[in-house]
Amino acid sequence: MGVRRKAREMALQALYAMDLTGQWDEEVSEYLYEKDGWPSSASHAHTILEGVLDRKEPIDEVIGGHADHWSVSRMNLIDRNLLRIAVYELLFCDDIPPKVSINEAIELGKLYGTRETRRFLNGILDRIAQHPKTKTNEP
Repeated sequence: MGVRRKAREMALQALYAMDLTGQWDEEVSEYLYEKDGWPSSASHAHTILEGVLDRKEPIDEVIGGHADHWSVSRMNLIDRNLLRIAVYELLFCDDIPPKVSINEAIELGKLYGTRETRRFLNGILDRIAQHPKTKTNEP
């Protein structure tokens, strides 16, 4: 597993734990990173996590605006947090090609999601990537 994929996986685990407990702080992530043993990935995971947490509201608004018939709060925890990571990358990480962000979310969805996760993520992320007017640089 590559460093960036492992970082995304670590960020997903932290976001999942935060979403599940309602504790949106980085103490949760520090525990997960220490026990994981991937120091090279922990730095990038921290960057992803910090980016998602700092921009959670606008990210959720973009997701909700492209998720037909779904509110962000109704999505399962894995799908919701994979979308948050991918949308953060799509909107705020110009060094990551959109195809890479979408593919990485789908690959992690295959590992942690349901049978429907792949199609669900692909549909929403494709719509977001195709509509650059939804992109924002607001923190």
